[in-house]
Amino acid sequence: MDKLLTVMNFSHVYENEKFYLSEEYNWVDCTNIIGTNGYCDESALAVLKEKVQAIKAEGIHFIDSGNYHYLTKFWTDKLNYPFSLLVFDHHPDMQPPLFEDMISCGSWVKDMLDTNPYLQKVVVAGASEALIRAVPDIYRDRVRFYGEKALKQEETWKRFASEHVNEPVYISIDKDVLNPESAVTNWDQGSLSLQELEQLLAVVFRHEKIAGIDICGECSATLDLFEEKREAAINGRANQELLELISSFRTPTEL
Repeated sequence: MDKLLTVMNFSHVYENEKFYLSEEYNWVDCTNIIGTNGYCDESALAVLKEKVQAIKAEGIHFIDSGNYHYLTKFWTDKLNYPFSLLVFDHHPDMQPPLFEDMISCGSWVKDMLDTNPYLQKVVVAGASEALIRAVPDIYRDRVRFYGEKALKQEETWKRFASEHVNEPVYISIDKDVLNPESAVTNWDQGSLSLQELEQLLAVVFRHEKIAGIDICGECSATLDLFEEKREAAINGRANQELLELISSFRTPTEL
């Protein structure tokens, strides 16, 4: 049976967390790949694609810090049917890349809209209002924003989804959508609590067909050992809760 859970370890951060140890999982060691932090160059892209070639998109993928959020594009490139993308992120990740031929953690949603023929619509949940206003008008017909205030109202999702979501949904969660008490990330964060995120995810799981899920937002290692342990404990608990919630709604044969 294919393993449902995949852990992609770039920054050694998952070596300090234990949420995955009681599960069967794919461990993808990416620590020695050069050219992946924030941006992904051509040679790194080839190595990463080879490492995940045999792993299906229809699973749960932990993909390290937000610096590697572009990996959502890698996973969704494996889908060969129409889908919508639901992104929980404090940032829309639709900035033009500094280097034309490189995908980045800030441009990957734009890259998906430009290149993936199966992607029907993107729903960005929890982004800051200022960053939402900066999204180019050319993408407005395919991108919908579900604000932080709406995230806290469960009934709002049902009305929103009935208008904008008609296909299976691939869910991508950056924990920077959460407040600092719920997760510690290396980007500025939103105000959502972990409980509020879980409540909305439960609504989505009940009403939508899920194509796959990835989770990022770890905090990269620092030189402060005490701080690293504190951050790993907070993020490990958040990852454990998210994994338990997802597993309670989905089995390997259903996801």
